[in-house]
Amino acid sequence: MEQLRTIGRELAMGSQGGWGQSKEFLDLVKSIGEARSKAEEDRIIARELEHLKRRLADPDVPRRKMKELLLRLVYAEMLGHDASFGHIHAVKMTHDESLPLKRTGYLAVALFLDERHDLVILVVNTIQKDLRSDNYLVVCAALTAACRLIGEEAIPAVLPQVVELLAHPKEAVRKKAVMALHRFYQRSPSSVSHLVSNFRKRLCDNDPGVMGATLCPLYDLILEEPNAYKDLVVSFVNILKQVAERRLPTSYDYHQMPAPFIQIKLLKILAVLGSGDKQASGHMYTVLGDIFRKGDTASNIGNAILYECICCISSIFPNPKMLEAAAETTSKFLKSDSHNLKYMGIDALGRLIKINPDIAEEHQLAVIDCLEDPDDTLKRKTFELLYKMTKSTNVEVIVERMIEYMINITDHHYKTEIASRCVELAEQFAPSNQWFIQTMNKVFEHAGDLVNIKVAHNLMRLIAEGFGEEDEGADSQLRSSAVDSYIRIVGEPKLPSSFLQIICWVLGEYGTADGKYSASYIIGKLCDVAEAHLTDDTVKAYAISAILKIFAFEIALGRKIDMLPECQTLLDELSASHSTDLQQRAYELQALLGLDKHAVESVMPADASCEDIEVDRNLSFLNSYVQQALENGAAPYIPESERSGVISVGSYRSQEQQETSAHTLRFEAYEMPKPSLALATSQPSMSTPPTDLVPVSEPGYYKEDHQTSRPQPSGDVISGEFGVKLRLDGVQKKWGRPTYSSSTPSSSGSSQQATNGSSHSDGGGSTSSQARESSYGSKRPQGTEISEEKQRLAASLFGSAAAKADRKAQASRKTVKGSASAEKETASSVAPQPIKEEVIPVAPPPDLLDLGDEPVSSSPPSADPFSQLEGLLGPASTTLVVSGTPATSTSKAPDLMSIFSDDVPAGATSGSTDPTLADVNLMGSHKGATAAAAKKGPSLQDALQKDATARQVGVTPTGNNPNLFKDLLG
Repeated sequence: MEQLRTIGRELAMGSQGGWGQSKEFLDLVKSIGEARSKAEEDRIIARELEHLKRRLADPDVPRRKMKELLLRLVYAEMLGHDASFGHIHAVKMTHDESLPLKRTGYLAVALFLDERHDLVILVVNTIQKDLRSDNYLVVCAALTAACRLIGEEAIPAVLPQVVELLAHPKEAVRKKAVMALHRFYQRSPSSVSHLVSNFRKRLCDNDPGVMGATLCPLYDLILEEPNAYKDLVVSFVNILKQVAERRLPTSYDYHQMPAPFIQIKLLKILAVLGSGDKQASGHMYTVLGDIFRKGDTASNIGNAILYECICCISSIFPNPKMLEAAAETTSKFLKSDSHNLKYMGIDALGRLIKINPDIAEEHQLAVIDCLEDPDDTLKRKTFELLYKMTKSTNVEVIVERMIEYMINITDHHYKTEIASRCVELAEQFAPSNQWFIQTMNKVFEHAGDLVNIKVAHNLMRLIAEGFGEEDEGADSQLRSSAVDSYIRIVGEPKLPSSFLQIICWVLGEYGTADGKYSASYIIGKLCDVAEAHLTDDTVKAYAISAILKIFAFEIALGRKIDMLPECQTLLDELSASHSTDLQQRAYELQALLGLDKHAVESVMPADASCEDIEVDRNLSFLNSYVQQALENGAAPYIPESERSGVISVGSYRSQEQQETSAHTLRFEAYEMPKPSLALATSQPSMSTPPTDLVPVSEPGYYKEDHQTSRPQPSGDVISGEFGVKLRLDGVQKKWGRPTYSSSTPSSSGSSQQATNGSSHSDGGGSTSSQARESSYGSKRPQGTEISEEKQRLAASLFGSAAAKADRKAQASRKTVKGSASAEKETASSVAPQPIKEEVIPVAPPPDLLDLGDEPVSSSPPSADPFSQLEGLLGPASTTLVVSGTPATSTSKAPDLMSIFSDDVPAGATSGSTDPTLADVNLMGSHKGATAAAAKKGPSLQDALQKDATARQVGVTPTGNNPNLFKDLLG
């Protein structure tokens, strides 16, 4: 950055004619800017270089004029032309005593040379001298050049002076010294390994610029060994808090954001230190929440800080509140009209679904809009997101979309990547064998030879071995469907070579297995394939081998098959081929046709494609030959690891040449010193403590910059170049490992749902989740309807979201229904309605205590209430109520105080429940008591017995209904 500022300053001064620069430089820049072609520009620069070469050769050029000539050389070399003749003049100018000329010389040298240039050795002494200068501007220029020119061999020469400058009184010098040490660490970590503690000390520097420069080397050190810097978590959090609270001078603000680049670097460091560490992550939650609350989405730098904060949250130990804030910010990115912010939102969503997959379902319409966006970069990022969230329920839709996109693109590199991903998803989550075969056919047909050849071998192996179970019918169906599809495809033009190899192999193995196609028909198709690809020896070899298998199977079954004319022509052509491989296959076919049935069965078994071939790696069958050779005096075999001391014939010749060259002059460069080994860095696995949150297995945000998160298949299968593997065991018609979420389209309707490993009730988080689900819809203009195609696509990609919407709709309908019933009950209490009489075989006695559900009719009772009570009360109780005289009873005297108590006795039955608890016990014990008590209310017989006993002893009831006959007698 300092170099660019200097260039701009020098160019500006030159255009104004300052510092003794002429108008020639301005005319040069103007003529190049007005050039109409590259050839014209090259002619202008060539004339200028010839002029500069003559001027620099003049010994009487003034020093100030030499400065302008160097700037013109820099301009020419930056345009791609060779100006090496002026490099030595730039080196000479670094020795000048004048500050402007010295800085110009350092600038030119830093741009002209690199650490491997021969002239660098002339600059090292100058840098050493200038690092001790009293002028801090000279020291800064020397440090800037040291970062560019000092290589691994020259680091020890300047390292002591750079370390001393860490304590310089000028903050600019300290900052550039930290930058120089960082550069030395990048080039040779072992040379500055003993100075790591200096970076910790500079973290506490009084100048924020020095502190910010120290974060860069500390970030590299923390990447190598995070555990060694866990003690700095609190310090980094405090620094970030002070920066976010605007404690730094306003000169560090950028677009009204306080020191944004320092914030971003601190967030990256915290993401590494908090990865999988609950204790360290706990210190970060507060400051991350503050950054989210103070985040400014109006500027690009504010959005950059928020995005980095999301990356940090997705890397550290998960926290529900932080994930909630990250999801809301991601929603804002996705709803933006800017493609850059949408790209950031898709990337952030891909990081968050590793922790909580439900977040993607809340933004399904935004994801679909990005998938259909004309911006190709945004579309590719969306496909990466869909690849990460693929499961068995949406694999068909996602793979279909990927194949459609693969057909329309012309970028071979990205086409190869999309094809490999389609193959990987199909192998892991295929719902059926027919779909798997059709998908692989589309991938091979449209991606061509861009698909890895190992994928073709895996497909043939899968068809041969089947599902690895005892279900032969399913395996036969798989092979029959493959044969049917290949018969339809084989006639299409421009099929890739790898796909034709699969077709020929499958038709040769299983073309006539089910009897649907005759042998002559299959042989004719194979001959057409061989004739259509005369220049591809591999395809012809597969075709002739397939024909040989069909003849062998037919002969083994005792069937006679006639040689087709086109097959005989192909056989004659291959017999005279220049390829010895094709000749051998043709002669093998001719020899096979002359064998009998039993010989063919032993040579070509019917089902030998799945047999294991035993390989003797030790070549034990040669033991007798080796022993005989040793007895005859042959030299024993010497392993390769022990051959270093044995001198071969070739070594004598090289030794003789070495001796000859030792007496002559050597003009080649000295041998470069061997690079010292870097410090061994160990990454101990950090065991995650048991907790109620979901531990993140691969949360490292810093690792995701260079690694793509791929699901790791099991190790018992054959792997391809792209890490795809076939799952040949397990459940029928399915491959792959279990996904991060349930494969069922809907989950249970329980009131508790596990989110991020911790249990949250529906009532606690329903408000925020509903707000996020409706956030994307609120962005759309009123009256805009979502097309049915998008709704179907969303239901296919996000299966569980539709089920959640159904459950929410049912819950809302229940709420409306409940409120309507409550209003109905209120209206019924205000305006009585006549009681509807129901026709039942046996009329139950009236419910005397049901005072709230149905209003009592105002008409006089048609029956004597006391006669109705006689059926409820026993003989003793009826006597007590009617006559009012005490009567003897053989039963135990009741507990009078328990009659009116609020608690139900421990031994009480469903018939002895307190009337005050009637509403509660309605849901429990009174549901199946008797036919008479089927309505709401307690047992009538028991209630009347209690009331009669109370009146017998003169106790006045104090319950809710003290007078049981008030409604009947008025």
